[in-house]
Amino acid sequence: MYELLRMKNEGLREGVMAFAQELIDTPSPSWGEHELADKVARQMEVLGYHHVYRDTIGNVIGVIHGHEHNSTLLLNSHMDTHQTGEANQMHIEGDRIYGAGASDCKGGLAAQVFAGALLMRSLLPLRGTLVVTASVAEENGASTGVRTLMDQTLPEMGLLPDYAILGEPTNLGLYYGHDGWIEMDINIQGADPFQVDDAAGRIYQRFEAQTGRAHSGVHEVAIQAPVFPRESEGRIAVLRAAKRIQAADQAQRVLAETERDIDLLIQHRSSVTVSVGICREQQVSCTGHKMQVQHVTNAWATDPFDPLIDRSRQVLAAAGSPSRPGKWRLGRLGMGTAGATLLNEYNIPTIGYGPGNEKQAHRPDEWVDGKHVVQGVYGTAAIAHGLIGFPVCGWTSDEI
Repeated sequence: MYELLRMKNEGLREGVMAFAQELIDTPSPSWGEHELADKVARQMEVLGYHHVYRDTIGNVIGVIHGHEHNSTLLLNSHMDTHQTGEANQMHIEGDRIYGAGASDCKGGLAAQVFAGALLMRSLLPLRGTLVVTASVAEENGASTGVRTLMDQTLPEMGLLPDYAILGEPTNLGLYYGHDGWIEMDINIQGADPFQVDDAAGRIYQRFEAQTGRAHSGVHEVAIQAPVFPRESEGRIAVLRAAKRIQAADQAQRVLAETERDIDLLIQHRSSVTVSVGICREQQVSCTGHKMQVQHVTNAWATDPFDPLIDRSRQVLAAAGSPSRPGKWRLGRLGMGTAGATLLNEYNIPTIGYGPGNEKQAHRPDEWVDGKHVVQGVYGTAAIAHGLIGFPVCGWTSDEI
């Protein structure tokens, strides 16, 4: 079976490389994914997906139906890219494809889309349903696109995923979670502008001193300099800070602890009031849908002994693609994945498997190795068949 997958994958090499380059060459900031979504949907249709759908928020959904429909595997990659503020046009140097989102995670998106095609071209029968989704608005830290998929789109299609695989960069390792971030707005207000400015300065210095502390090379705290929105009705200062969180239920505790620490820091300034809350903002999708977004990336971890991980490791080993398990480190503020949403909120066992290196994400010179994209097609297809495919041991070529 794996030799068949390898041979068919070689036949798809040129196509997936061209598709990856097309994706990387198409700008797709959060809520500006419309053009890229058109290309993903068109490619799914060309590859022969049984059903291709665009939902109200702009997600693209491709479905390959199996024979029994008794289990569903969700492959998900996001279309939007982090904006570095520097030009990063698509270009190729050797095996590397450079451009915004190359590693995070357009290489993974290309691999997942073509993994479905590889299974169909190899004529390997599926027991369950394969759902490949390209979601919007993941880089805003709220996984808004995935929430719409889970709350609205997939239920309307009669689909409930049993497992999920994210195409985020794992260097073709099997990843099963990460810590989280909470972004906070610290509002300082008072009648005396000097006391407000002094309090804002003290708070900023306290957070800035903590940014130098790192856990395994990854910073735990981030802080932006205070801004002063207006002078009327007293003085107001606003700081935006972020802290790493290690548990899914830790966000509210971090808010309370931060507010208590600030109160102790400025307790003798009776004319100054401070409030700490989760950063919120209104965002508008590429389809015009409006929503309020909270800037919290929750921690998550699938049990490393979960059958999903065990089966995936066994399949990759049998396929000649042994894979190291691990977790994302999220070295930069704003990083995250939809795993927290899928696992914590919808109880769907989730792993990550994709080409690209996490260290390349959110960099102005981001790149992905084209050979890893091709290998990602093969590995993803192998895992998918291992989870929702019929066993083929002992079958003849005529039967498949």
